[in-house]
Amino acid sequence: MASVSATCLNFQPSLKQPSKTYQATRSTNFSLGWARSTKFPSLRTTRFSISCSQAKPETLQKVCEIVRKQLALTPESELTPETKFSALGADSLDTVEIVMGLEEEFDINVEEESSENITTVQEAADLIEKLVQKKPQA
Repeated sequence: MASVSATCLNFQPSLKQPSKTYQATRSTNFSLGWARSTKFPSLRTTRFSISCSQAKPETLQKVCEIVRKQLALTPESELTPETKFSALGADSLDTVEIVMGLEEEFDINVEEESSENITTVQEAADLIEKLVQKKPQA
């Protein structure tokens, strides 16, 4: 059994089964497993990912607001931390505009290399938190 410290744990045992997300508040231990069968699951069809978000809920909310505005989404459009910009119909220019909106809102500068790695709401929020913490205090 492994112990994991995270606020969000995604587990997808195979491509045929839907992924499960476990949310944690405070310190929670997760123990995950599956029943053994005569065949071991193929490594190509087994995916296990751990997302240790560092972004505050307020930051996630602001990122969602900026994404909605830049992509002209309705307020009813569901956005989760795992939402990919491409799934919302955003192309590379839209992503650049989202990053520019985030820079303006949070008074930060996102390097081009970092902006290329932003594909989800969570990744954007995590990068913002990291850059805000590095920002010199006035």
